[in-house]
Amino acid sequence: MIDAPHLNPEVQPWSFRQKVVRQLWYLTEATLFRYSPRTAYGFRSWLLRCFGAQVHPTARLRSSVTVEIPWHLSIGATTLVGDHVILYCLGPVKIGARACISQYTHLCAGTHDFTRRDFALIKAPITIGDDAWVAADCFVGPGVTIGEGAVLGARSNAFGDLPAWMICVGSPARAIKPRVMAD
Repeated sequence: MIDAPHLNPEVQPWSFRQKVVRQLWYLTEATLFRYSPRTAYGFRSWLLRCFGAQVHPTARLRSSVTVEIPWHLSIGATTLVGDHVILYCLGPVKIGARACISQYTHLCAGTHDFTRRDFALIKAPITIGDDAWVAADCFVGPGVTIGEGAVLGARSNAFGDLPAWMICVGSPARAIKPRVMAD
């Protein structure tokens, strides 16, 4: 058996003000956001902007979307974020224009440094390029960039960057062929 040192998790990495604003967001998300009419996309985008998110007015987020720390979120024009998507924005999450984040996807922009005794929080950004599609039930890990026009196939997991205009599948996801758009 390995004689491992004990972990001593870091003290809460959030300021008092951040904790208060996060609690206000949790209440807003659990009520006004969650129970808003299905097609109230503009209202939900406005609520997110009230909490510091940069969400284009034409972006469409479903009412079942969960957002952690909205002031780390940026979403471009005419982007769709589907039902039950988790946007875990411990670090910045930037989703480009005309992108699609399908149902049950989890974008996770944070992890912990497991090599340190204090298990320090790492806030690694996620970037999803313009015209990209993250299909149903995918996981996108911290620090990942999904290139412009790329497709991450259903139930795939991205732990590293994915190239532009490629279809990528698997766990970990790998590029299998170019994405060719029909005219």
